[in-house]
This record gives sequence, structure tokens and C-alpha cells, in this order.
Amino acid sequence: MSSFIVTGCAGFIGSTLVNRLLLGGHEVIGVDNFSTGQRRFLDGALKNQGFKLMAMDLLDLDALKIACAGAEAVFHLSANADVRFGTNHPRRDLEQNTIATYNVLEAMRANGIKKIAFSSTGSVYGESPVVPTPEDGPFPIQTSLYGASKAAGEGLISAYCEGFGFQACIFRFVSILGERYTHGHVFDFYQKLKADPTRLPVLGNGKQRKSYLYVQDCIDAILLAMDKAPDRVNIFNLGVDGYCEVNDSIGWICEELGVKPVMEYTGGDRGWIGDNPFIFLDTKRIQALGWKPKFGIKEGVIKTVQYLRANEWVFESRGQ
Repeated sequence: MSSFIVTGCAGFIGSTLVNRLLLGGHEVIGVDNFSTGQRRFLDGALKNQGFKLMAMDLLDLDALKIACAGAEAVFHLSANADVRFGTNHPRRDLEQNTIATYNVLEAMRANGIKKIAFSSTGSVYGESPVVPTPEDGPFPIQTSLYGASKAAGEGLISAYCEGFGFQACIFRFVSILGERYTHGHVFDFYQKLKADPTRLPVLGNGKQRKSYLYVQDCIDAILLAMDKAPDRVNIFNLGVDGYCEVNDSIGWICEELGVKPVMEYTGGDRGWIGDNPFIFLDTKRIQALGWKPKFGIKEGVIKTVQYLRANEWVFESRGQ
């Protein structure tokens, strides 16, 4: 039996990972400040004797050092993921993404923990000239504060691996979909259509090309990489072999909900500052370890809509 730390344990991906680790018979210490995480996502975990919840902020380094005592590895999923409105509060990305990552690394160092999984983002590639984008492609000018803060976190982790003998698996995600999803375009479109099924405001022209990954496929990749990754610093893109237009996902959402709204586009080839109009990642590196996604983009979108329909409480809990 192993003992793991999961930061952001009450979030969408974090709580799903917690359940998978507990199912595997491991002990889990979950850390979350509940700024966006949902306690209800931990209802099952809290009934498991192998789970311990630490309600705290990662900016409290002293408390974090205590929380990490005895753990063998850290899954660092906590982050401010608000890409669209990052320019409204620039310091939030610095504190919750970069400084928090530094604190996690220091807490690991204080406790002799040598292994970390880090949820980075495909946004670190900015608007890459190479598509599908490989992990060793040209590193671009950053186009979002979120991407910049994650790139900084990657740099810190790599330096700690070199300086203190850590091993890291850094995961550059496309957008993740599925059960417990509470942030992103499907969430926003569902909410808008629930309020008015006759019209749908859409940022940009709807032709932005995006890639998405189902959450359980994401967890499969993380656990496999942490078990089999060969190098000191391992960087993996996580996504599917394909992409869709925003208009495609709108069509699937509307079909699932049985509505036919009039589209109202704001125009332009992107929705906001830092919105990459074409995201498609090369995933050959993680596939070489034996991973392959079980679900496609359309299936992920439909599963997400079905979850939101059955759990509309998430809109109220997010203050929507």
C-alpha cells in the first residue's frame, strides 16, 4: 500500500484521481482550499478509511510540510484554471499556480518525497507553428497568464529534479471532459441553453479547432506514466488523435438537449485574449508507454452533458 498526496483533491480531475487511487487500495491525503473544489465530489472518498482531507491553501507552506509527511509521491493538480479572465487578476495565476507549485516542491524536499505528477497544460505551447504539436516542438511566446504560470511551474519542477534528485511526470493536457466537469465551454453552453434554448451566444466565429480528452482516459494516462516513466523529467502531451470545431461540439450539445437555437457569434477567430484558435497535440510519447484513449471527443462531450443534466446543483455551487 502506497500513500499519496493529491492537491486540488476536490476538483474535477483531482477528485476523480482520488477515487481511482483509493480503488487501487492506496492511502490518499487530499489537499484543497475549496475555492472552486466541491465537497460533494469527496462524499465517497470521505467514507473510505484510506482517505484524509486537509482543508488548506497551498500558500501555507508550514501546513503543507506537515500534510506531506509520510507520503511517497505527490499528484499536484491544484491550480487556478481561469484562462479566459486571467488578465482581470494577474496575481492569481502567479500565486495559485507558480508559487503554490514552489511550495509543493519545498514540502516534498522537507519530507524526502522524490516523485511528482504535475498537471500542466497544452496552453504552454501558445499558438504553436507545429500542429499536431509535439512535446519537443519550438517553445513559443506565451499568450495567456495561465499558460505562462504553468510554464514557470514546469521550469521549477525540472530544476528541482536536477538539483534535488526528484523525478517528475509533467502532463500537458488538452481540455478535459466528463463527470464532475464544472468549468469550460460545455458548462457555459449548457448554462446558456438552459436559460434560453432559442439562442446561443458564441465567442468568436465557432470555427476554432479544439481537442478534448475524457477524464477517465486522462487518469489512465497519469497512473501509467507515474508507473512506467523512464526519465528524470518526463513530459507527456495528453489528448486524442483529432480535434473538432467549436461548432461541432455545439451541435452535439444541442442534439443531446433536443434544442435548435439561433447562433449569435461575436466574430473573429478566437474567443478571448489568449484563446488559441487551433489546439491539437501529438501524443505519440504517452502512447509509446502503452496508453490509448478509450473515448473520442464526441463521446466525451455527450457524457459531460449527461452528467450536467443529472447534476445541475453544480451550477448553483459555482455561483453561476
